[in-house]
Amino acid sequence: MSLWNEFKDEFKLDVLKEVGNIGAGHAATALSRILNHPVDMSVPTVSLVPFEEIADRVGGAEQVVIAVFLRVEGDAPGNMFFIIREDSAKRLLRNLLSIDTEEGAYSDMELSALNEIGNILAGSYLSSLADFTKLAMTPTVPSLAIDMAGAILSYGLLQFGQMGDAALLIETKFLEDRDTVEGQFFLIPDPESFEKIFRALGVPGS
Repeated sequence: MSLWNEFKDEFKLDVLKEVGNIGAGHAATALSRILNHPVDMSVPTVSLVPFEEIADRVGGAEQVVIAVFLRVEGDAPGNMFFIIREDSAKRLLRNLLSIDTEEGAYSDMELSALNEIGNILAGSYLSSLADFTKLAMTPTVPSLAIDMAGAILSYGLLQFGQMGDAALLIETKFLEDRDTVEGQFFLIPDPESFEKIFRALGVPGS
C-alpha cells in the first residue's frame, strides 16, 4: 500500500471514529431521556470490515443473536443492523429496563423494548453521519429477528437486494454498574454509496 493510500485509509477511520463518538453521545442522551435515568456508553470502536466477516464479529454464523435491521433511503442508500447476543440482551433488559427475562423466552414487551433500543441507536448513528456528510439519509421502520447471525445476514440480502462488500462497524458498550452490555452496529452501504459518503466527508481522492 502506498503512503497516499495509507493516509487516505487513516483519514477515513479518523472521520468515521468521530461520527461514531458523536452518534454514541446522541444515543446515550436519547436512551437516558426515555428511561428517565443516566445511561453511560463507552467510546465506541470503529472499523471497516469486509461483508463476509460480519458474522465472525458477532460470534460466528451459527451464533444466535437478536438483530434490529432497517433500510437506509436517500442520497446514500444501504442497510443497517444492530446485533446483540442473547446474554447481552438479557443484561440490557435487566439493567436498563428492570426486566428479568426467562431463558429462551421474550415477551412482546421485551421484544418491543429491544426493537426500540436498536432503533434509537441506529437512528443516532445515522443522524450523526447525515449531519457530517450533509447527505439525506432516512431510516425505514425497523424489524427485529432472533436467529443465527448467518441466517439474519442472508435474509437481509434477500430482503434488501445486493449489499456492498464492506461494512462500517461500530462496537458499542453500555456501562451500568458492574455489568457491561455489548452490541455491534453495522452500516452496509450499497455498492456506490461508500464513495458518496467519503466524498461528502471530504476524504482526499474519494
